[in-house]
Amino acid sequence: MAEEELTEIQEQELFEHYRYVVDPGQSMLRIDKYLTARIEGVSRTRVQAASQAGNIMVNDAPVKPNYRVKPLDVIQILLPNPPRDIELIPQNLPVNVVFEDDDLVVVNKEAGMVVHPAYGNYSGTLMNALMYHFRDLPLFSTGELRPGLVHRIDKNTSGLLVIAKNEYALNRLSRQFFNRTTGRRYMALVWGTPDPEEGTITGNVGRNIRDRKIMQVFPDGSQGKHAVTHYRVLEKMSYVSLIECRLETGRTHQIRVHMAWAGHPLFNDEEYGGNRILKGTTFTKYQQFVRNCFEMIPRQALHAQSLSFDHPVTGRRLSFESDLPADMAGVIEKWRNYIAGRE
Repeated sequence: MAEEELTEIQEQELFEHYRYVVDPGQSMLRIDKYLTARIEGVSRTRVQAASQAGNIMVNDAPVKPNYRVKPLDVIQILLPNPPRDIELIPQNLPVNVVFEDDDLVVVNKEAGMVVHPAYGNYSGTLMNALMYHFRDLPLFSTGELRPGLVHRIDKNTSGLLVIAKNEYALNRLSRQFFNRTTGRRYMALVWGTPDPEEGTITGNVGRNIRDRKIMQVFPDGSQGKHAVTHYRVLEKMSYVSLIECRLETGRTHQIRVHMAWAGHPLFNDEEYGGNRILKGTTFTKYQQFVRNCFEMIPRQALHAQSLSFDHPVTGRRLSFESDLPADMAGVIEKWRNYIAGRE
């Protein structure tokens, strides 16, 4: 795996959840000051923005920044936490904008583009492209603000992403992803046919014990984070199947590692074993057909096709759909024709 492909794993979480029980001897203090003193590296401005977005709860009720904490208060705060240790250089790169307003932008990312810079991969990312796209907005041009990530997709996965354009939108969108009220649907081509053809895969996902560059499933829950993937077979093509996956959680490589663990790796997924001929015959003609398919789609066959969420300001439900990219649509059609030719 190339170094630039590790960015999705190496980056920190996109939001963090903190919980505090106020000490019995605590004097009354503004909650923004209280939290700023306890959360390392967080500014009072960020705490106030979280409060304005309803992301600070005291005894299960949202509070404003001027709320004064009381002994034994139970405080919870959700903070968006985008990586900020690498300078974002604006770059004039092509980016497919599906929707944009004053608060957010929805893009359709091409396969091969990393979402955010990381060590070993400082340029050519979606964030670099968006910094250029936003260059005429005052806070972006001065470097005071940068595009706000609330979720990611892998470098070699294509499809839809929403990015916040201000702190308020970032906080409101982060809460939706944290509370799992967004809708995300993926299309994947996998080896074999899952049985049952519609079901749910549940298993903690964490870093692989032997290879920290990839992930693995810990079914006993001993490591990793809770992960749930719902799947449904849409089309069976003998040795491969087109499936739909809905994410209940959003862990790194979740669909890829869950499907591999279930015995159905994504087609041509190098990290999880899908780049080998796992189903079919030993005939030379078939083997060459599969190799030709691999050449058509030199990546895992995964596309983030639909995305829905509530607008952070208006509250209106927004839904977006993205057509399958040419490489994935082409390889699916090639499999259809191959299977039809055998009948």
